[in-house]
Amino acid sequence: MNAPRIVDARGLEPPQPLHLILEALDTLPRGEEAVLLLYREPVPLYGILKQNGFTHRTEFAEDGTVSIHICHA
Repeated sequence: MNAPRIVDARGLEPPQPLHLILEALDTLPRGEEAVLLLYREPVPLYGILKQNGFTHRTEFAEDGTVSIHICHA
């Protein structure tokens, strides 16, 4: 497995983070992971991921960073 594809969208205003991660997921090979970094939880993204065949795991860091780890289901 390769290193995760990091999409650092901290500081960007919606809908830019959504567009960035969806673009990254379009070319994400099966078996690899993308990680979206934000300062807020992107609740609308979770339904979009499920609808498009992805799973996710969300982590919350002490510095306020929300990391969403995404891979193909």
